[in-house]
Amino acid sequence: MPRLALYALAVCVLAVAAAVVSFSRGSWLGVVWILLAGVASNMAWFYIRKRKMDREAARTAAAVTE
Repeated sequence: MPRLALYALAVCVLAVAAAVVSFSRGSWLGVVWILLAGVASNMAWFYIRKRKMDREAARTAAAVTE
């Protein structure tokens, strides 16, 4: 898994934990944490798919040059 995807996944998990704590204390600031978790999960998904597509492109390029 790419390093940036791991970082984004860690931010997502921490943001969800912060949202739970915020909502349990009665603060509406948890909404911001939920939005941050959404952005971070999208970033993780993007970097995972990007690496997969890069591998496929390299495999295709190697097959064409043979």
